Amino acid sequence: MAKKVAVIGAGVSGLVSLKCCVDEGLEPTCFERTEDIGGLWRFKENVEDGRASIYRSVITNTSKEMSCFSDFPMPEDFPNFLHNSKLLEYFRIFAKKFDLLKYIQFQTTVLHVKRRPDFSSSGQWEVVTQSGGKEQSAIFDAVMVCSGHHILPHMPLQSFPGIERFQGQYFHSRQYKRPAGFEGKRILVIGIGNSASDIAVELSKEAAQIPPERTRPE
Repeated sequence: MAKKVAVIGAGVSGLVSLKCCVDEGLEPTCFERTEDIGGLWRFKENVEDGRASIYRSVITNTSKEMSCFSDFPMPEDFPNFLHNSKLLEYFRIFAKKFDLLKYIQFQTTVLHVKRRPDFSSSGQWEVVTQSGGKEQSAIFDAVMVCSGHHILPHMPLQSFPGIERFQGQYFHSRQYKRPAGFEGKRILVIGIGNSASDIAVELSKEAAQIPPERTRPE
């Protein structure tokens, strides 16, 4: 009898995990809390609790040759660096090619995962899920957690004394979607990572001023 595997999440990691399970003769079931595949790379207009969020203009910072699955090259007509919508299109092609959707239970939230009482001998897990207001429990031989790690924003407000008196708007890049609405404003972007650089450049076309972040020398 094939080993049963629970895969939590149907984003990039969840999809490739499903394919690997099938390739190895395992019996996977994927639980996806939303209505579609794609995870981080599926843009939505509104920020949702428990789900990664990206801005509309996000483009990959690695080439399509470096970003594709090792056994499934991206279409030749795809640009070298992909807009998030193109990467999602690639995931859809991948899922269809290997018939992965039949293993996914959409709009199903995993409430908790725990070891079975006989775990020391069976190695099995109990996975409790919720869908349509109903809870269900199932037993699996293995669990693959593919829920991502870009969900909870880090907002160290204690590092900004007086922030409670600031009259303007402040928010994490997770909340940012597009430059509309920032016309003529003075904006401070804190950080110099990928998102900060993207957002600063994009806002510079609309904002009155984006002063550089000043950091204390080491």
